[in-house]
Amino acid sequence: MNDDHIKVVHGRTPESAKMVAGIKRAATITAALNRLTFNDADEVRALLSELIGRPLDSSFMLIPPFYTTGGDEIYIGRNVFINQNCTFYDLGGIHIADDVMIGPNVSIITSGHPLEPSQRRSVTIGKRIVIERNVWIAAGATIIGGVTVGENSVVAAGSVVTKDVPPNSLVGGNPARVIRRVDGSVPE
Repeated sequence: MNDDHIKVVHGRTPESAKMVAGIKRAATITAALNRLTFNDADEVRALLSELIGRPLDSSFMLIPPFYTTGGDEIYIGRNVFINQNCTFYDLGGIHIADDVMIGPNVSIITSGHPLEPSQRRSVTIGKRIVIERNVWIAAGATIIGGVTVGENSVVAAGSVVTKDVPPNSLVGGNPARVIRRVDGSVPE
């Protein structure tokens, strides 16, 4: 991934203070959102629109609860469905294209910390995640920062995606690997 899609936040800086303020803002909005139910679709959409800072299409649907660390780095297209109990850590940016389905208990995590023990508590690293059009991410999957999930692909339940998923592919496992193409053919 290009360096322009990596965000590094050092502790005790104005940028880290801004990140913490964003986390507090997101916690307040998601607490209100998570008191709603499936029957409150318009209110859920309004609160999530406030959270991400842009209006969501009327075709968008989310079933609470939902958790995020900021919200302002999330883009969501049209006709997107997000099932209950999903977690989005969006420091690096999350881009969800049109017609995406996200199952329950999915984690989309753009942020992490350095491996070096002396830096783990003082540096947060965010890497963008892109989910292209017509993707289905099944229950309990985890998408790790720096990944693009290609158009029309399926991420099998419980998978951990650590590298790009080619378009039109079914991936599964930990770490996820291509199992086959969505049309049933075996990849070369």
